[in-house]
Amino acid sequence: MGKFERFEKVGLRDRETKALIAVYPKKPEGTDDQIEADVKYWYYQRSCSAEEELKGLFVDHLTEHELKSIQ
Repeated sequence: MGKFERFEKVGLRDRETKALIAVYPKKPEGTDDQIEADVKYWYYQRSCSAEEELKGLFVDHLTEHELKSIQ
């Protein structure tokens, strides 16, 4: 079982602050590598400056508190 497989929502976090930057709008599906690629590609499509930003971000699951705050 992959690390993202059991979660309903994933997003991108800042590597330094661990702050949630963006929430991926789809349910994560596939291997961990595929999910990470899909989330990063989705974020990249949103903005031309995203390529530089992505270097400081990583894909992670949302906490219970974050899930409640986006509903």
